[in-house]
Amino acid sequence: MKFIGRKKELAILEDQLKKKVASLVVLRGRRRIGKSRLIEEFGQSYEMYLFTGLPPTQSTTMISQQQEFLRQIRRQFKTPLLSFEDWGDIFWYLAEKLQNRRIILVFDEISWMGSKDPDFLGKLKTAWDQHFKKNPALMLILCGSVSAWIEKNIISSTGFVGRLSCTLTLSELSLSESNQFFMSQKENMSGYEKFKLLSVTGGVPRYLEELRPTLSAEQNLKKICFSPEGFLFNEFNQIVSDLFLSRTALYHKALAALIEKNLEPSSLSRVIETQLNSSASEYFKELVLAGFLARDYAWDFKTGKVSKLSTFRLKDNYTRFYLKYILANQHKIENHAFQEKSLSLLPGWSTIMGLQFENLILNNRHTLAEFLEISADEMIWDNPVFQRKTSKQAGCQVDYLIQTKYNTLYLCEIKFSLSVIPYSIIEEVQEKIKRLSKPKGFSVRPVLIHVNGVSPQVIEADYFFKILDFNDFLKD
Repeated sequence: MKFIGRKKELAILEDQLKKKVASLVVLRGRRRIGKSRLIEEFGQSYEMYLFTGLPPTQSTTMISQQQEFLRQIRRQFKTPLLSFEDWGDIFWYLAEKLQNRRIILVFDEISWMGSKDPDFLGKLKTAWDQHFKKNPALMLILCGSVSAWIEKNIISSTGFVGRLSCTLTLSELSLSESNQFFMSQKENMSGYEKFKLLSVTGGVPRYLEELRPTLSAEQNLKKICFSPEGFLFNEFNQIVSDLFLSRTALYHKALAALIEKNLEPSSLSRVIETQLNSSASEYFKELVLAGFLARDYAWDFKTGKVSKLSTFRLKDNYTRFYLKYILANQHKIENHAFQEKSLSLLPGWSTIMGLQFENLILNNRHTLAEFLEISADEMIWDNPVFQRKTSKQAGCQVDYLIQTKYNTLYLCEIKFSLSVIPYSIIEEVQEKIKRLSKPKGFSVRPVLIHVNGVSPQVIEADYFFKILDFNDFLKD
């Protein structure tokens, strides 16, 4: 399949090669997000060597990681099997092989490679300083899925201060890029049918590759989610166990608590039966860095300063769909008893699809800002808003709010409905604006985002500053 998206990341990597010194690059992102595919696309015009760590198991050791690395050296350089027993010697040998020419060197799944040896990164840092960087045409890419490990041990490590040329974090593809995976059928499919597929896959390239555009959305989802052989049937256990090992059960519990509602940190701590302390904060940070959660902070409209008030949101669409529908029906699926069931009849379907729709739009907030003609320098802050009920203010929840430096609030209602949105949506938004605690002199511009159309009465009322269709986000 042709390579889709990542133009910005490719341009950044190409720009690194224009320097007259060696480059040390970190590339991170959740499993299946396309890190290896990006490296493959970038490296196809250059001499590239890629080394991958072994997936961690109870039997994986430092020695087995080294032996696998040496086997990969033998295969790529056509040498006899080497017998080094120290990472420092291995790195020195590799650097000697890569002198005096343009080279792209990749250490993939760097956390797997080095987690069993506490001196691994120290030896890598020394090898970079004394050997690798002496080739000014070399680029070393440290790549991995365990973003929390990379953050702690490389990006925030004093050992690598001043050595990293750039850090790239891959997010989901945009909706317009995701639309390209529907290939020749993209003009024939309705926005709602595309939404049903994207509500499960999000913009994760590997999941999108599993879709067959010639099948209906229902047929695709039954094939990849509700079949024992389906790619997404066992995917969750694989990615969670690979990323979190001993804390898998704890994180599973935290994610399950967020299926149908967002929670404040204290509430989420109670769910996983721990105090809101540094350990809990570290757990939540790992889930955020891994791409499972988003932490949405409130802010003060007067000062523009970020508040301490925040909520955690289950950001990954596949995870929510898996926990709500695939895991809950696991035995039925394994017995092939689920194929005839209509997806729209699943319990809580509209509620879950509403949350999935919000995620897709929030993950494409830059596109939304373009539609609203809001430039980055105008924007003070943007996020979903959760306003606590107090003696001085009513409770209020806004799907997405943008504040500009011109004292304007763009209140975005992201509304999923199986049919056209009725006139009552205007009254709902009016009530939110009434409840929202805002300073005097602020303007509010209501925005409506939908997927299945709006009633003529809503359009005729001319209440909304802008009404956006999901199809608008799919266009190039």
